[in-house]
Amino acid sequence: MTQQDGELDSLVRRRIRALRVAQGWSLEELATRARLSPSSLSRIENGRRRLALDQLVTLARALDTSLDQLVETDTDDVIANPMIDGAHGLMRWPIKADPGVTVMRQRMTNPPPDNPARMRAHPGREWLVVLSGTAILLLGNRRLRVETNQAAEFPTMLPHAIGAEGGPCEVLGIFDRDARRGHPADKGIAVK
Repeated sequence: MTQQDGELDSLVRRRIRALRVAQGWSLEELATRARLSPSSLSRIENGRRRLALDQLVTLARALDTSLDQLVETDTDDVIANPMIDGAHGLMRWPIKADPGVTVMRQRMTNPPPDNPARMRAHPGREWLVVLSGTAILLLGNRRLRVETNQAAEFPTMLPHAIGAEGGPCEVLGIFDRDARRGHPADKGIAVK
């Protein structure tokens, strides 16, 4: 076993235990859900039993995760630097998420467009929460004021646009796969 293999082995064992503890489950509870004996599970968590692929698949299911997430090692890009779009008064921080879902933190300074022709419509759904400031969401013929700690969810087939009101505004947005395709700038995502 190489050092890298040993590190992955240790990481997976720590994840299994951490996920079990996060669920508030005892060894017995997870062992029952995974159809293992509590002593086998204890030896897996403590490194005294070999990790077998079939057991990892069963444990991942019992812990309501995927095998990929259980053994993931990609932690190289933990820090995300903002992308600055000075022309539109936006600062964006891309955040990793599950495939098909994009999470984007955005800092906006400009109001939404006053020209209805600049509103977008496309398949999908979007969800957003205002982290600070006040956002204006144009949704069809409606003008909605979304304040700090308020959230909005809408089908993106409605023409829509978003901007800041009275100063900078930070928004955390979640786009499904179709909504992400509707925002082609900035590596597949553009903020309205």
